[in-house]
Amino acid sequence: MDIEFYITLILACLVSYLFGALPFAYRISRRKGIDIFQTGTKLAGASNVLRNVGTKSAGFVLLFDVSKGILSVLVAETMGLEGFYLVLACCFALLGHWNSVFTSFKGGDGLAIGAGIAIGLFGLYGIISGIAACSTSLVAQKLPFSSLFSILISYLVLILILYGTNGLSDLVIGFGIVSLMILLHALKGHKNRNSTTPETNIS
Repeated sequence: MDIEFYITLILACLVSYLFGALPFAYRISRRKGIDIFQTGTKLAGASNVLRNVGTKSAGFVLLFDVSKGILSVLVAETMGLEGFYLVLACCFALLGHWNSVFTSFKGGDGLAIGAGIAIGLFGLYGIISGIAACSTSLVAQKLPFSSLFSILISYLVLILILYGTNGLSDLVIGFGIVSLMILLHALKGHKNRNSTTPETNIS
């Protein structure tokens, strides 16, 4: 690998970070007169917007956050990245979503952008995995750790589908890293919220 590759990798990671950092939930909520970082779970995500801003606003946030994940994959692929290097760029999109330079390094939980990354990497299989995650979240929404269950189910469904077709590629294993990052971030958020509001659950 030469210096040009590493320059491309750095640029792809930077672009992915900026895509992830776009603060759609914050901007849409502010237009309704609500600071999403001071409301509900204090996360800039579709679920918090749904509860505290409105259904239409939450729908736009979900669409835009999923799109951020898809675009981060497409741009990195266009720049020539593949395999684990492609997944690395996607990880920077997550980091941007969690710690946006546009909102003083605050952000959301990463479930929607994670779904977008899955769709960008795996197409239809990613959509099926996302549907499995959403279904799990809806069924278990009154239970503790509902989002954590949805992450696990989503990745397991993806493994089962792809193992039966093409085997476990570098992308599947790499996306496991992305899923693990989202899972650990959700666990950390759950612990932090429980330290101040014991009855609050992730959803």
